[in-house]
Amino acid sequence: MSRLEAKKPPLLISEPLTGEAVSQALSLLSGILKSSYGPAGRLKQLHNGVGGCVCTSSQSSTLLGNLPISQPVLRVLTASVRNHVARFSDCGLFTAILCCGFIENFRSLNVAPSTVIKISKHLLSLCMDHLKSEACGCRVSVDFSSVETTLCLIRSILTSKPACMLSKIEVDYLASLVLKAFISTVPCHAGTNAALGKCVIIPVKGRRVVDSTVFSGLLIEMPEIQLGKPLAVKRTGSNTIKIALFSVSMSGDGFDPEEGTVAVHHGVSLEASELNQLLDVGKQLVEDEVGLVVCQKVMHPSLKQFLKENGVIAVDRAGLSVMEPLGRMTGSQPIASIHSLSPGCYGSLKDLCIESAASKHFLHLIPEDTVICSLILCNRSETAWDELKRVWETAEHVLQLTMKEPLALLGGGCTETHLASYIRYKSSSLPASTFKDLDCSQTQYQLVADGFCRSLESVARSLCHDGEEILTDMVYGHCWFVPPGSPCVSKWSDLVSKCGCGMNDNTEDLSWRFLQGQSGSPVAQGCPKEPSAKVAGPLTLDCFAAKCSGLQVALETANLILDLSYVIEDQN
Repeated sequence: MSRLEAKKPPLLISEPLTGEAVSQALSLLSGILKSSYGPAGRLKQLHNGVGGCVCTSSQSSTLLGNLPISQPVLRVLTASVRNHVARFSDCGLFTAILCCGFIENFRSLNVAPSTVIKISKHLLSLCMDHLKSEACGCRVSVDFSSVETTLCLIRSILTSKPACMLSKIEVDYLASLVLKAFISTVPCHAGTNAALGKCVIIPVKGRRVVDSTVFSGLLIEMPEIQLGKPLAVKRTGSNTIKIALFSVSMSGDGFDPEEGTVAVHHGVSLEASELNQLLDVGKQLVEDEVGLVVCQKVMHPSLKQFLKENGVIAVDRAGLSVMEPLGRMTGSQPIASIHSLSPGCYGSLKDLCIESAASKHFLHLIPEDTVICSLILCNRSETAWDELKRVWETAEHVLQLTMKEPLALLGGGCTETHLASYIRYKSSSLPASTFKDLDCSQTQYQLVADGFCRSLESVARSLCHDGEEILTDMVYGHCWFVPPGSPCVSKWSDLVSKCGCGMNDNTEDLSWRFLQGQSGSPVAQGCPKEPSAKVAGPLTLDCFAAKCSGLQVALETANLILDLSYVIEDQN
């Protein structure tokens, strides 16, 4: 009889944010995330200590997915951020750092949490209204007919993750490649059921980044292909290649002893019987003028040889990842049983050829018209390749979001400092009716607004990892970085050349000041203006949809945590 233990009562923690353990854990998490932020962010090496794989990254999805977080309050925060990243792929660190900043700044105020929540929601609405207005000075239109702004957006994503180990030449090359691949997935004719296609990534590790390339259609690796020999393939009367796609195993070992018992007559070979069935399928395929057979799983060598002798190219072990795009590209229906072949399940291809890229050989499936493309993605090491793959997928998703809403926000900390400047201006000129509607005093509103602005500015400060001084200008509200160890000068314009996003330069007097820290009184300023003219050169941009969502998620999560009165933990 097993030993029985009395059930322990649940652990009840009141006012969890006041506990020292939560404060220390929040500060530690915030420090880890801030030190990972931006192009100069420090990499983190994560492993579970019991022999698991080691992961090196600065991406929020990797960090939050592998950090062992035991505090229930912080698990709420990380779950919320991970859900945001699952939906938008971008701005995960921004969201997490901003959320930590809101919690740290709001809980130190001598204002009731319910009042803080009401005021912060009003401040968020001011931010969102400003970001969605035409007069917003940190919003940029993205025109896909002109690639300049789109490439700036892609470059900003590629350079934000230092673990990719990319040089400037490689960033420029990959940015063009990302755009080329994305355009390949956009249908030429927009209809009611038009949908974006797919880019299938083929990993090649240990090669130069500039060996990466994009092909229209699908590539299937075939090491046994002999280069230099012409590819003889059977064609139909209309000069197309008919294709059959099998999702079932064609290895001839269809009988599984675990599924039950099979009765076999004396003298009958089960293996020979199954092989005969496979060869009958092969004969049917030849009669139907099929030129290419692709099997997701293993194909019997005798069947492959039979098809080859009859001018049919056979590919097995294709894998699950290519089945959906291959079916979509060719119009073929995956065949799930060798006992039923319907003429309607076949698809068609325009051509087949052999491609050699990055020391590998591929069968290139070329359709008539497709929104499917193949990317051979190369990088020098496994760690750098894994990070680059995640960054590529982020860039691809960001372009999809931007196509739906063709806008971007200025990066490099400029959107955060611009919004902080805007909120300080708006909060200083609100009518008395606003405070009455929110059931708060003007002093309480200003305290919360100041904490809101400091939280935004803390995200901009997180971009500095080498002791740089940070300035903000009083005209546009943009962020400026002074290199560490700079001499004392009478004019800030002698030390700064461009703002963080690259939109403004130092040719006009912008009345710079130090970016406010955690303490200090706010500086009164007017409404930040929209830049009158763009400076020639690349901009640092962020995804509009992802950053707007991140701002909302950060505040809503912080408010949820601030509103917690009890945490109840089951100890059994």
